[in-house]
Amino acid sequence: MEQKTKIALVTGGSRGLGKDMALRLAEKGLDVVLTYNSQQQDALAVVAQIESTGRKAAALQLNVSDTKSFVTFTEQLQQVLQNTFNTNRIDFLINNAGTALYVPIAEMTEEAFDEVMNVHYKGVYFLTQKLLPVLNDGGGIINISSGLTRVSAPGSSAYASMKGAIEVFTRYLAKELGARGIRANAVAPGAVMTDFGGGHLRGNEQLKQYISSVTALGRLGVAEDIGGVVAFLCTEDARWVNAQRIEASGGMQV
Repeated sequence: MEQKTKIALVTGGSRGLGKDMALRLAEKGLDVVLTYNSQQQDALAVVAQIESTGRKAAALQLNVSDTKSFVTFTEQLQQVLQNTFNTNRIDFLINNAGTALYVPIAEMTEEAFDEVMNVHYKGVYFLTQKLLPVLNDGGGIINISSGLTRVSAPGSSAYASMKGAIEVFTRYLAKELGARGIRANAVAPGAVMTDFGGGHLRGNEQLKQYISSVTALGRLGVAEDIGGVVAFLCTEDARWVNAQRIEASGGMQV
């Protein structure tokens, strides 16, 4: 089946970093499928924004922590691909969806630990596994990590540990999928002002001042600082970039 325009799937694409990724991918000439957990109207607004540029887009509901739903999701994805894009494959998978957790080690509960693991590691691992047959040879996988795998911040032990696991997983994807010409890379944003964690960063002036002071470029990140990095990795210009952790943090604590 001939497919001219490449298609990227962005999990958690209704707002924040995922929204900017989706928009920047469309700017690069890709069509986009984005997922949302509960923010359907936000997701549909992003779809409309992409469609207004002449690219195709679609939105699907997905809870990345619910691994039992992945078979059904994959079937729904293939139906949408056929109906909207006249194909049954995607070219790029961007594992972006996530939640925040700020809890000191001494206060961590097993339930909270399991929740962040299911979203950020187990969900990413098995969603990627389920989508491997739908991913075109010569395509790519971009996993969103965090600056917190390099810089330690109290309260982020579980979240950062899962992101560390994702970085190792990324290298293994590159190794095992290389024969198919599929590249795998991790993008690690630094502190970014979005709704992530209930706007944890945006509402804390003291924290904002501190992070700005330890960042070489002297400011906090915004969503628009990240999406273009992901979009670049989905182009021919990045065809030889593989198994890498690319940090986009403005030079945080260098």
